[in-house]
Amino acid sequence: MATPTPTQTSQRVRELVEATVRFAGDSGDGMQLAGTQFTNTSALAGNDVATFPDFPAEIRAPRGTKAGVSGFQIHFAARDIFTPGDKVDCLVAMNPAALVTNLPDLVPGGLLIVNRESFDRNNLQKAGLESNPLEDGSLEGYQVFPVDMTTLTRRAVEGTGLSTRDADRCKNFFALGLVYWLYNRPLEPTLHFIETKFASKPAVAEANRRALMAGYNYGETTEAFHSQFRVAKAKLPPGRYRNMMGNQALAWGLMTAAHLSGCKLFYATYPITPASDILHELSRHKNFDVVTIQAEDEIAAVTMALGASYAGCMGVTGSSGPGIALKAEAIGLAVMTELPVVIVDVQRGGPSTGLPTKTEQADLLQVLFGRNGECPLPVLAARSPADCFDAAIDAWRIATRFMVPVILLSDGYIANGSEPWRIPDLEKLPRIEIHHPDKPNNGQVFYPYKRDELLARPWALPGTPGLMHRIGGLEKEDVTGNVSYDPQNHQKMVNLRAQKVANVAKLIGPAQVEGPEQGKVLVLSWGGTYGACATAVKRLQEQGHAVAHCHLRWLNPFPTNLGDVLARYEHVVVPELNMGQLLLLVRGRYLVDAKGINKVQGKPFTVGELVEGIERYL
Repeated sequence: MATPTPTQTSQRVRELVEATVRFAGDSGDGMQLAGTQFTNTSALAGNDVATFPDFPAEIRAPRGTKAGVSGFQIHFAARDIFTPGDKVDCLVAMNPAALVTNLPDLVPGGLLIVNRESFDRNNLQKAGLESNPLEDGSLEGYQVFPVDMTTLTRRAVEGTGLSTRDADRCKNFFALGLVYWLYNRPLEPTLHFIETKFASKPAVAEANRRALMAGYNYGETTEAFHSQFRVAKAKLPPGRYRNMMGNQALAWGLMTAAHLSGCKLFYATYPITPASDILHELSRHKNFDVVTIQAEDEIAAVTMALGASYAGCMGVTGSSGPGIALKAEAIGLAVMTELPVVIVDVQRGGPSTGLPTKTEQADLLQVLFGRNGECPLPVLAARSPADCFDAAIDAWRIATRFMVPVILLSDGYIANGSEPWRIPDLEKLPRIEIHHPDKPNNGQVFYPYKRDELLARPWALPGTPGLMHRIGGLEKEDVTGNVSYDPQNHQKMVNLRAQKVANVAKLIGPAQVEGPEQGKVLVLSWGGTYGACATAVKRLQEQGHAVAHCHLRWLNPFPTNLGDVLARYEHVVVPELNMGQLLLLVRGRYLVDAKGINKVQGKPFTVGELVEGIERYL
């Protein structure tokens, strides 16, 4: 069967600047796969894309229930975009539960494609519906397209030898093919994916290929749809791009940092949502001299990473909030021994197990202060999926330059979201210079705590002749490294470790402001709120408002000019997916009457929410 080429048919083709599509169904309906394929295809078509996968919190919620609904949202555009979209233009709902939970996000008059055959009495009851919304008039405000996906998919895969159950698992490709037709997407990338993914299962490959083609041809031949849509290529900076998820970009950043520093990468972790994919990605690249280990618990993972750094490797560990709590004592050991380690915290909803598949940025105070004693360390946060690559390199550069553990914050939204990533020229990336001493000071005695101009101590490798020294959690004497219980020495060492972290501000650069240098309102953001904040501020600026935006990459230390920046505006507004953690720090440090926009619902900010919140101070 020949692959159809998207062309203008008898239906009208409407040109769009942007569109947002969401696939929603049961956790076993393959919505994440459909969404990922639509994302990759849109990126290859030249659109700028931003995504928001939404997973159920329960591993195996009962089928057809609202607790088991899985969704994947894709925002694709012919211009630069920074968010997965506030509202959905097209919703594909595979069952009543998916419809009920996602319909509030569909724009009035939006496209609603549903699998009609799933709206039986049993599924309606599971979704808590007393009547069938396809028949009771409750969907009159939308363009509803009921499609018999189950029957059409089964017919398409007849003769492949698949059981009825396995045939029904191809419905996601039918839905994907239909949406491909609707938005003039090419089929070749997904056909190639099917051929590669199911190479060892030719019957499954053929069934999925037929289902995809059947969905596309349904849109092509039926008269149910009045028009198609086309989103032109985005004008992105020239270069080579690939679509990257946050966890994948972070893993690649770590591998690149290892190459730039000439260190072997050692990654030790304990599986936890939503950080586990960093391990999965790194474990695929042993050809780059990457060593990964799945430890028996969080404490073992961080101490393994610390031991690797002691031996001269690039020691990294990753987790989410609950795991970071368990790692706290060993992180304190890294602070005391002054060894470089990168600790990745992919934040999720809490406390305790909380909302393990939902996003939040409520670990800021934990990573800053959640250890015993005076235990400061540098903290930075990635702002987007692609930015995880650069953030990982920055974290390792600071850790090795200052001989200190560094915490890198991500979150579930960034980790599982994706966007086009411009592939850098590896040869043009600045090297990470690392020097290991090879002889004692003055040729006689080695001083393990003799510091350089930034207060970093030397990174001596064990076994180097003449460099024997003490290591461990007990307080050390300044310069010599001998165990010391002297009160004045302890005060001095605490001050030195704190000043060393403060010295990081000398290398991270000043805070940058987008918009007027002074005025009515400054929006101060950090982490994954960047995209929504930047878009909201731009929208308000286009309306003529004097609003500026400052995004913080480093949360400890703050940029040296941050106090001066904050003082230039009448109002400072701090949007956070927590109850006001950066707000607390800013108010306490700079004595400004900052105000918060706060949300802890497991979902990122919408642009509309932020515009409304900022307008209160205009």
